[in-house]
Amino acid sequence: MFRFEHIEHLLLLLLIPVLVLLFLAVLRWKKNTSRKIGDEKLVAQLTKSFLPKRYLLRFIILVTGFGLLVIAAANLQSATEVEKINRQGIDVMIALDVSRSMLSQDVKPSRLEKAKQLANKLMDQLQNDRIGLVIFAGRAYMQMPLTADHSAARLYINNASPEAVPTQGTVVAEALRIANTGFNKKDKKYKAVLLITDGEDHDEKAEKVAKELAENGVVINTIGVGSTEGSVIINPFTGEPKRDMQGNVVISKLNEQELMNIAHNANGIYQQLNDIETVAGKIQSQVSSMEQKAISDNSTLNYRSFFQWFLALALIGLMGELFISEKRTAKKA
Repeated sequence: MFRFEHIEHLLLLLLIPVLVLLFLAVLRWKKNTSRKIGDEKLVAQLTKSFLPKRYLLRFIILVTGFGLLVIAAANLQSATEVEKINRQGIDVMIALDVSRSMLSQDVKPSRLEKAKQLANKLMDQLQNDRIGLVIFAGRAYMQMPLTADHSAARLYINNASPEAVPTQGTVVAEALRIANTGFNKKDKKYKAVLLITDGEDHDEKAEKVAKELAENGVVINTIGVGSTEGSVIINPFTGEPKRDMQGNVVISKLNEQELMNIAHNANGIYQQLNDIETVAGKIQSQVSSMEQKAISDNSTLNYRSFFQWFLALALIGLMGELFISEKRTAKKA
């Protein structure tokens, strides 16, 4: 398995087409300048010692060397050692609300950003557990199936936004159903859902679905993000507050009662997201108290780097370019 350790450096390769265009522009400028001189025979006489093919060769070497340096900086690697690790844990599906009401700022920096901070904190505390991610607003989507790769989970969580779900709303029931599809149906325990939402839109089906999941051994913990007093929803594109059909400013409020009922129906706990450390600690304690199962994970221990090969080729090419003359060697009499 190959990977680039610093894949972001590969963006520098986009400069190569720019360099090619500049080179073509220089060639065109030289051609136009020659025409302005007027006398073709005179121009040929003055430039007879110049070798255009060597000029082109030097440019190709320079661009190739630049490309090799970029690849060297990105550091191509291959996995050299894989160990199967067995540990005790459970499966945790995070259902994250990304509706526009989560952009409200009654908690700082916003409901959604604080929810992400909590999820990232839990990544540190649930090291032995597999994590999956469902995002939802007016629709729910399985964003990431269960995995022991917490770095991948962080990436998906940090990129979650309202733009990922074009249909607006808060379909808690559908989010719970989608989360349940990520579990092994044969297991009647070892399963937990962490529902993080403001619960703004009352979903009548949510409590019924929570009971169904509980009967299948799923524990649902709910985290309420926001305040019961509520806050306006700022449109990120216009900076204006959201208004209803009558032109009134919409106030988004935390629906605590629904989240309490969902947790109660699925043997979980409800918490309002005020202090991240406290909430994460209680979730970690609750998850740790559940019966654990053996979880196998293939973990790559070492990577072999190949940057030195690309660096060496680049340096050889660039040093060789210095010895390529664009002028014809004068013949000895």
